[in-house]
Amino acid sequence: MAGRIRDEDIALVRERTNIVDVISEQVTLKSAGGGNLKGLCPFHDEKTPSFTVAPGRNVYFCHGCGVGGDAIRFVMDVDHLSFVESVERLAAQANIQLRYVEGSAAPVRQGQGQRQRLVAAHAAAAEFYAEQLISPGARIAREFLAKRGFGREDAAAYGCGFAPDSWDALTKHLRARGFTSDELNTAGLAKPARSGSFIDRFRRRLVWPIRELSGDVIGFGARKLFDDDDGPKYLNTPETPIYKKSTVLYGVDKAKREIAKRGQAVIVEGYTDVMACHLAGVTTAVATCGTSFGAEHIGVLRRLLMDSDDVAGEIIYTFDGDAAGQKAALRAFDSDQKFVGRTFIAISPDGMDPCELRLARGDLAVRDLIASREPLVDFALRQTLARYDLDTVDGRVEAMRRAAPLVAQLKDREKRPEYVRKLAGDLGMDLEPVQRAVAEAVRGAASAPAQQRRSSPAPDSPQALVEREALKLALQVPVLAGPMFDAVGADSYRHPVSIAVRQAVADAGGTASATAAAGGAGWLHQVRDHCPDLAGQALAIELAVEPLRVDGEPDPYYVAVTLAQLQLGAVSGRIRELKSKVQRINPVAHKDEYLSLAGELFSLEQHARALREQAVGGL
Repeated sequence: MAGRIRDEDIALVRERTNIVDVISEQVTLKSAGGGNLKGLCPFHDEKTPSFTVAPGRNVYFCHGCGVGGDAIRFVMDVDHLSFVESVERLAAQANIQLRYVEGSAAPVRQGQGQRQRLVAAHAAAAEFYAEQLISPGARIAREFLAKRGFGREDAAAYGCGFAPDSWDALTKHLRARGFTSDELNTAGLAKPARSGSFIDRFRRRLVWPIRELSGDVIGFGARKLFDDDDGPKYLNTPETPIYKKSTVLYGVDKAKREIAKRGQAVIVEGYTDVMACHLAGVTTAVATCGTSFGAEHIGVLRRLLMDSDDVAGEIIYTFDGDAAGQKAALRAFDSDQKFVGRTFIAISPDGMDPCELRLARGDLAVRDLIASREPLVDFALRQTLARYDLDTVDGRVEAMRRAAPLVAQLKDREKRPEYVRKLAGDLGMDLEPVQRAVAEAVRGAASAPAQQRRSSPAPDSPQALVEREALKLALQVPVLAGPMFDAVGADSYRHPVSIAVRQAVADAGGTASATAAAGGAGWLHQVRDHCPDLAGQALAIELAVEPLRVDGEPDPYYVAVTLAQLQLGAVSGRIRELKSKVQRINPVAHKDEYLSLAGELFSLEQHARALREQAVGGL
């Protein structure tokens, strides 16, 4: 096994890695003021952004779930990598040649973790398949693409390839590249045969590489081309350590920036639909890969859309006009409430999907399809009413009962009265019974067990606030805090976690040592590593991104005021304790103790007066 990466190389990776670039691959970030950025947390579901990134210190923290750290920590958590794998990935992106304790760069295989090996195998497989697409045996695959309006350049742009008519062509190719049979089996690129050897998973098929947000290939989708192929029409990579179909969206690597820029995501049904939309100018299109659109897909899009109470994006579903497509659209309405933004549906009048529409009528027709979208609730109501005979009393009443819960589900309560009136008109019924039906549906939904929410913490006391501010100064501007901060010991802090962080600063060498650290993230990393428990580590990262409570840039005066207030709280507490003791002591029977306490009390009160004068104009 390779040795551990040298500390100075890890520090260099931290210094040269722009945390905003890394996190923006997964989360849309917007200004939060004070130089910080905010987005929806990728580690828990939320509707109000609480995930904060501090570019100046190269760290992040989520005030909702408490996760935080530097770019290495983010890659570890979001991609489920080990520390070494994360450092190696970021080093490769920054063109840093890592050195190991033994003194030489690790061999490729030994220095990489499982995920990197599987990603590398997929990259090599994608290259192999793409090369096969121009071979004589792939003529049927090229014809398939051409018949759908895609030329050679289009195929190359989307990495289309061909799995040849061979049982083990890819397996042999990748084995020659240094990958083991076990790795190929784990990656889903090969599978065991009855003979005990390994054969290719995909054979005689047109293949599309499936990429994650970062652009790494993590799987493939393969389309049947031959009539004698008894497999499914589409065959996808199975679940692997790097491929989870419930989170994967085809085309998201190309669409992510436009999704964030336009505040719009278009959800289509297949690989060719994504290609057709993008080539037609609808560059926000994505598709699921062999599974229905679910909650985890929604989470990915919400983070890209910045889908929050403050910023509402558009989600546009496109489905085939057949019965299956209509059923899928109604299922989508059940997921509608998981988006804050507005949801729409776009269905071609003649039932063509985007690929067919582009081929038949051109790029403009695809753009017009998306532009002519209608609110999903309108479509859901219309499809519900269409199932009943509205010329009969029974039909109208049953339709009302089925449609009322749809109106009750509307996120925007101000729209409910308008939809109640619309529903009454569509049914040909008086307004009052429809109002009652919707009201009953609303009450029924409200009486259901509410989803437990994370309780908000109680408001901080003045002492807790000033402790946080002092620690923020040490973590964010250690050179400025300097000797003034270091001179105030942990005994001035009351809260146990604050005490732990203050002690960690001391154990890391004090703020005076921060200049030797590798940038802001390096200093924070040192402090965090000296925290004895997870609570202290979390608080350190949280305070590193929390804005200081001062207008403009902090200066030495602000540091002095903050530290004076911090000490004043501790001194005032000690004064209260001494006064209580003095009052309980008999000055005659315990003269010496009484005089000692009285002398300490007098000295502390003088100190408190001096601190109050210093703290004037503070927090």
